Amino acid sequence: MMNAAGVACMTVEELEGVKNSAAGTFVTKTATLEFRQGNPEPRYQDVPLGSINSMGLPNNGLDYYLDYLLDLQEKEPNRTFFLSLVGMSPEETHTILKKVQESDFRGLTELNLSCPNVPGKPQIAYDFETTDRILSEVFEYFTKPLGIKLPPYFDIVHFDQAAAIFNKYPLKFVNCVNSIGNGLYIEDESVVIRPKNGFGGIGGEYIKPTALANVHAFYQRLNPEIQIIGTGGVLTGRDAFEHILCGASMVQVGTTLHKEGVGAFDRITNELKEIMTEKGYESLEDFRGKLNYID
Repeated sequence: MMNAAGVACMTVEELEGVKNSAAGTFVTKTATLEFRQGNPEPRYQDVPLGSINSMGLPNNGLDYYLDYLLDLQEKEPNRTFFLSLVGMSPEETHTILKKVQESDFRGLTELNLSCPNVPGKPQIAYDFETTDRILSEVFEYFTKPLGIKLPPYFDIVHFDQAAAIFNKYPLKFVNCVNSIGNGLYIEDESVVIRPKNGFGGIGGEYIKPTALANVHAFYQRLNPEIQIIGTGGVLTGRDAFEHILCGASMVQVGTTLHKEGVGAFDRITNELKEIMTEKGYESLEDFRGKLNYID
C-alpha cells in the first residue's frame, strides 16, 4: 500500500511521514517543471462519502522532489519510491522526462495523463491519438521504469482502445484511477470549492465501483508484464482486498489518508490480513486477479 499522488506528498515532511508508516512506499506530488501555486482556495472539501477537489497541480517543482529522492535512495538503497510528474504541454513533458532520464534516479516514474482540474486543459488520456503519440515519443529516449496515471474510462470499447495503445509500449504499470472529473457537490445552496464554479474531481467511496471496473478491465487486457496500481475508494481492508482481487499489484489510499492520516495504512493492512486469514490465503498471489463471475 501507498499514498495516492496528491495526498500526504506535497512536502518532504509529509513524504517522510508516509515512508515511516506501514505503507510499502510512497509517490510524490505530481510535479511540473517549475513550482505551481495551484487553484485558489477553497479547492478541497471532505464530504460524507468521499471528497471533491480542484487543486490545479500545486507542487514544489520537479527539482524539489527529484533532489529528495536522489538523497533518499542513497540512504535507503533497498526501497523503491515513485516520482509522479506531468508537463503543462507535450514539450514540457519531454523536458521533465529527459531531466529524469539524465539523473541518477533509480525508482519508478509515473507520468500523469489524467489531471482533471487544470482549467482549460483536457485530460490527455481521453485523447487516444495524443496519448499514443506522446508515449511513442517518450520511449524513443526514456529507458527507466515508467508507468502512467489514468483517468477512469466508462465504455468497454475505450478499455479496448486504450489497452491496445498501452500494450505497444514497455510500460511497467498503469494506475487506475484518478478522481472522476468534474463532479459537483452542494451544501445548502452553494458549491463547496472555489475553482471552476465548484466543479471538481470526486474521490472516496463514490468511485470504488468505477475504480474496480478499471482495474479489472485492464488486468484482463494488458500484457502481463504491465502491473496495475489500484486507486479509488479504499477505506478498509475489504476495499484493498477487492482491488487486489480485481488484479491490482499495489493499492493506493487517497481520501481516507487525507481524513485519517498515516495510521490508515496500519489499520487497512491489519484488516486485509484478517480477511486473508479467514479465507485461508497465505499470500496476495493466492487471490490476485481471481475474481469470480456468475455463469
